[in-house]
Amino acid sequence: MIAIALAASFVFAILTLWVPAYWPVSIFETFVFTLAAAVLIHGRNEWQFPRYPLFVFVFAVGWGILQIALGETVYAFATERSLLRWTTFLAVYLTGTYIFRDAETLRWFRAAMVWLGFVIAIEAILQSFMSPGYIFGIFPSGYGDNASIMGPILYHSHYAAFIETILPIAIYSALTDKRRTYAYAVASAALYASVIVSASRAGFILVTTEVMVVLMVFYVRTSSRKRIDRLSALRLAAVAAVFLLVVGWGSLSQRLAEANPMVGRREFAISSLHMIAARPWFGFGLGTWSTVYPRYAVIDLGDAFVNQAHSDWLQWGAEGGLPLLIAMVSLVVWTIPPAFRSIWGLGVIAVFVHACVDYPFSRPAIGAWTILVLAMLAVYGRAEDRLQQTVLPFRKSQNRPS
Repeated sequence: MIAIALAASFVFAILTLWVPAYWPVSIFETFVFTLAAAVLIHGRNEWQFPRYPLFVFVFAVGWGILQIALGETVYAFATERSLLRWTTFLAVYLTGTYIFRDAETLRWFRAAMVWLGFVIAIEAILQSFMSPGYIFGIFPSGYGDNASIMGPILYHSHYAAFIETILPIAIYSALTDKRRTYAYAVASAALYASVIVSASRAGFILVTTEVMVVLMVFYVRTSSRKRIDRLSALRLAAVAAVFLLVVGWGSLSQRLAEANPMVGRREFAISSLHMIAARPWFGFGLGTWSTVYPRYAVIDLGDAFVNQAHSDWLQWGAEGGLPLLIAMVSLVVWTIPPAFRSIWGLGVIAVFVHACVDYPFSRPAIGAWTILVLAMLAVYGRAEDRLQQTVLPFRKSQNRPS
């Protein structure tokens, strides 16, 4: 029941990302907090130690509270709002590590994420060609005929991070689920093609890297035992080629050809580094980057409002100081081994890399989407979900149990 409620809350959060109001975020956060409270109260006797990431999220929340208590934040209200987002990440992680102890729940939840992403990807592709600037082809986005609006997600970089999280799951499923290999191959191709349509440069580089790394790691892990069906990889490539021929490369090729792709981001990065140097220990307070930025700006953008550093990593350092930055680095280091062991969890690493040049963790729904897979990795191994079990259908001998 908790798993279904959590899935429903994410469907709601993703589908309402376009709404120009805070109430969808509040509903999502309230849902997640309620589920986490239910887990802590009713599931305490079944609780298993949720491993290292818990400490990082607890530290981030505690650090923000300490900044407010000691008067180290320059804008308490912004820090309080940011604390809600970090607490949402903590609640998603706690709930996820509880429900994903069950291997069957872990599997169907991964599948549900892929198929939700597939539906959104198909709608986003159609929307981009048939009604750009309109959410679901109905609601005006307020950004004109902006083709980078993908489905309910207004910013193509956030959309790319959304896809990066689940693309490895889809590819892995296409390689290991013999009964649904064609279905997952189509889903994988649609997810990949939709990032091409979004024209996110970092997204394109990362999803392409994901495809190559997933296939390479899977081959290395299985070829010596002859467990890989090489035809699955060929099917995947063929379906992807068909999708790419249909959607084309027009918008992406134009963006890749830009002479100075880092314009603006480079100056924001310099300003962020100056902020970190000014207050390296406590930072300026969670959520305060946009408040402090004008003091350290090195570029005149006129009346434009710069809301983010366009690098979550630099923003974490500026807002939380070196302690928060080091904590997040340690989280990524912890994530690497289970991500490569699972293969399907490699999307988490991709999103953290994407966060170097953009801000996918600034929106609770997008950031929590990645934390959800991180929670899966935290219980991976205790649930019976090892690679050697999932690839059994591809053995030559079909009379072995799967």
